[in-house]
Amino acid sequence: MKGLILSGGKGTRLRPLTHTRAKQLIPIAGKPNLFYALEDLLEAGIRDVGVILSPETGDEVREALGDGSRWGVNLTFIVQEAPLGIAHAVMTARDYLGQSPFVLYLGDNLLSGGIRHLVEEYQQTQPQAIVLLTEVEDPRAFGVVVLDVQGRVVRLVEKPKEPPSNLALVGVYLFSPAIHDVIATLKPSGRGEYEITEAIQGLVERGQKVVAHQVRGYWKDTGKPEDLLDANRLVLSQIARRVEGELEHADVVGEVVVEPGARIVRSTVRGPAFIGAGSLVEDSFIGPYSAIGKGAKVIGSELEYSILMDQAEVRQLAYRLDASILGHGVVVDGQGSTRRHTLQLVLGDRSQVKL
Repeated sequence: MKGLILSGGKGTRLRPLTHTRAKQLIPIAGKPNLFYALEDLLEAGIRDVGVILSPETGDEVREALGDGSRWGVNLTFIVQEAPLGIAHAVMTARDYLGQSPFVLYLGDNLLSGGIRHLVEEYQQTQPQAIVLLTEVEDPRAFGVVVLDVQGRVVRLVEKPKEPPSNLALVGVYLFSPAIHDVIATLKPSGRGEYEITEAIQGLVERGQKVVAHQVRGYWKDTGKPEDLLDANRLVLSQIARRVEGELEHADVVGEVVVEPGARIVRSTVRGPAFIGAGSLVEDSFIGPYSAIGKGAKVIGSELEYSILMDQAEVRQLAYRLDASILGHGVVVDGQGSTRRHTLQLVLGDRSQVKL
């Protein structure tokens, strides 16, 4: 079985964060979202993985993943020239996939519980597809699935105005090569995309076996800033304390990861939190569910429930930074007065702000 990770798209809902980076490379608890998807495939025993790239961000993704040797996987990069839908991405990867069954994994999804159990079930029962579902409050933003009383898939609809159920497709699918024949018959939808929901519906209409399972644990589509922050919270809530950096007159409480080369000086860190390698926290307070990237600096400031990417800096901020995301190399300079209010910022890479 092969893996196919989608790492294309424009990430419009995450701007300005995605003006200069692939949305799949935004870090969650100090690690790019894309890496979690790759590790799920690896843990399930999949060693051959295709990665769908966009022309705009493909080079960045290639650089981040390298040749896959750090994970022990064989990577093949495939460029999707235009974002014409998930089924179009599968069409683009047709030569790579050949006659192999495969796992299709959206690279901006975060899933707990892994996918090994799905891969094992596929290998034992050989359905034409396994789809993963979760209940959502507003199904209109998702591909929606209808099940019969036996739990079999009978109908799929993409982003319906009047949803027939509250079961949404999660961005993880297992397919047999039969999916390619259906995709070859598709035409663009009203959105101008080749819809994976229509492809799966085609399998159902051909009498093929399509199995559905609900997510074990949590699932997050990290398509918006608030989703990124919640995903960061979910991952940090499961970390174990590991302090390998330097503590100088510092108070580090709870489940906190302090990577090698990081320094915490005259500061308090309350977990769960992640402090990346080579970073500096000085005369500051880092509250729960915060992730500080590699080489970042927090000086004379307070923050919580926030993500600072690599090389970002917050200095003498007059507000407590809350529910914020600062891109790579962002600098936020304050005046250092009494902190009586909170401030929320979402800043793209290398932005500079004085407050």
